[in-house]
This record gives sequence, structure tokens and C-alpha cells, in this order.
Amino acid sequence: MSKIKVGVVGTGFIGPAHIEALRRLPNVEVVALAEITKDLAEEKAAQLGIATGCTFDEMLKMDEIQSVHICTPNFLHYSQSKQALEAGKHVVCEKPLSKDLPEAKELVEIAEKSGLVNAVHFNLRYYPMVRQMKVMREKGELGDVFSVIGSYLQDWLYFDTDYNWRLEPDKSGDSRAIADIGSHLMDIIEYVTGLKTVELLADFSTVHKVRKKPLKRIETYSGVELGPDDYEDVPINTEDHANVLLRFENGNKGSVTVSQVSAGRKNQLKVEISGSKKTFAFNSERPNELWLGHREKANETLMKDPSLVDPGVSSVVSFPGGHNEGFPDTSKQLFKEVYAAIEAGKQPENPTFPTFADGYRELLVCERILESHRAQKWVTV
Repeated sequence: MSKIKVGVVGTGFIGPAHIEALRRLPNVEVVALAEITKDLAEEKAAQLGIATGCTFDEMLKMDEIQSVHICTPNFLHYSQSKQALEAGKHVVCEKPLSKDLPEAKELVEIAEKSGLVNAVHFNLRYYPMVRQMKVMREKGELGDVFSVIGSYLQDWLYFDTDYNWRLEPDKSGDSRAIADIGSHLMDIIEYVTGLKTVELLADFSTVHKVRKKPLKRIETYSGVELGPDDYEDVPINTEDHANVLLRFENGNKGSVTVSQVSAGRKNQLKVEISGSKKTFAFNSERPNELWLGHREKANETLMKDPSLVDPGVSSVVSFPGGHNEGFPDTSKQLFKEVYAAIEAGKQPENPTFPTFADGYRELLVCERILESHRAQKWVTV
């Protein structure tokens, strides 16, 4: 088998996650890793068992590389995705697609003209039970959507000594919790329900208005604590917590809460969708279960099992019932669909995976959420 050669740029938390998922695909080989300097790239490549460490410019000149994964801080997504497309590479970009809508729109247009495969890493769509909700809704088993209640809660920025580049608007953009994890939640809500959000009202809070930035390099999520003299005070103006009211195109309503300061919640996405026939409820901390709520009979819990899920879901299930699948599997399943397209040589007419156009849509929603908070009023999406 001739393997598709891949380059990955960025070695924070998500870059190695991409690499691990790509290594689980039989038709893919990660051959190069790029970082801000060649020395750092070579160091990280050696740690991760990748043959070549290089700069991004050097990666784009490597003819054997067909696809590039952009896993860098947000402010680099636009320029690096554009350069990769212009170099004739297929692109998988982390979300958000860019820092603003004009940049995202340009990327969508460049990708469409090129015909190259383009994808955004909205991997949480790929929990099998999320796909199950979508398929059941499409088959009419949910009925008309009455309401949506969603939340995405984390605690990795709970203390004022917790720090990361995502706290700096010049690197991550003017929204943080909403752009970082709220985008996943909003993507799943529209993906499962098939409904567009048409109006919204948002209210943010910044719990730690000053944070202590480490003067020494420490890894995100490491839990390492330094001494008092090892920090500098940095004012914070992005949100730790957000509440958003939603109005959907069918006239019904929803609400979401996003927080990165909820003690004990490491990475919990929850969504409850109430329809005219039943209710769906999904919790990413119990990803192999789907709760089905009824008025006239006992409620049900559907366990992930390839023999029980809808046939339209079985393609994103790799193991038998009782063998749990979780966060690392979501990227594998997304990339499996992306690399089937790359093997075919072009973007499908109706992609099953999230594309740059989806990245534009979620950036638009997040921009409107930020606009609503600033104006303290309802805005149209």
C-alpha cells in the first residue's frame, strides 16, 4: 500500500493528539513535524518518533507531503492554512479556522477554487452516540425540536496561577472559552438538530481579572506550581464563563453555558435536545451512552454497540459493545473520512466531515456571541 505522507505543524497538546490518531490509520504516515525553530522541531520529532523535524516553510517544500495538519495557536491558522493550500497540500486545521471572518471567508474561497481536501477539527462530532443522535433525528425519531440545553465545562483555568497562550488575545482572539470549547458545543447542536441559530443573547464573566503568568516554561495541563517569584501579573479581558440564550430557525429556543473555571469538570460536554417525540441527552464523560427520554413509557439508555446503533453510525464504531471508545477515537474517525477523500484526490461534493465552510459558520456564531456580550443585547446571526 502506498501511504499518504503527512506533515504536522505544532507540538502543544493537540499536535501529538493528531499524530497519535493519524498513526492508527493504515493508509497514512506522518513523515515531518514543524515548529517555530528547526532545533525545537528536531527535538520534538525525536521525542515523537518522526523522521524529520523542520520549519513550516521547509515542510511546504517537501514534495512527498500531500497533507498538512495545522495544530498551532489560533493566530497562525489563517496564514499557515493559506500557505499550505497554495503549496498544493490538503489541509486539516484546528479550530477556530482563523481569528476573524474575512480571513475565514478567504480560506473557504481558496479551498473551493483549489479542489483540495479541507477539514476543520470538530472531532467531538465523532463520538458514535453524537452521530446516533443526528441519524435518529434525520429519520424523524426526535420529531420537531422543542428546546436545546447545552454546557461545556472545564476546570483547567480554575486557579489564577493557571496560564496558557489561549489567555492572550493577540494569539487566541478576543473570545476564549466560547471560541475554544463553546465552538464545539455550538457545532454539535447545529449538526445534530439540523437547525441554524438565528438570534442570540450572551453574557460573559471573567472570574480572574488578573492571572499569574509563569516566567518559566511549563506544559499545559501539567498541574505544576511555581514559587511566588516565578510569576508576573497579567490583566485578563477574555471570558472564563459564558451564558448564551439561543433562538433557532424553527422558532424554538435553547441555552448554553460554557466555563473553564468549574472545579472537578475536566472536560464535560453535555447536550439535551427535547423533541416532539422524545428527548436525547449526551454526556461526553459517559460517551458510550445515549439517554432517550419519554413521556408515556420508561426512559431508555442506548449503549454504544455496532449491533444496536443505526447502520449510518457503524462506520464510526471500531469496537464491540462494552469496549469503550472515547476522545482519542473521535480524531481517528474524523481523519478516516478525511483521508478517504484525500486518497480519492479531491474534496467530496457532500463531505461527511467538517469543512472550512463549517469552520466559517462556527466562527460567525462565536463572533455574534462576542458582539452580543459587548452590546448586552440580542443580535442576529
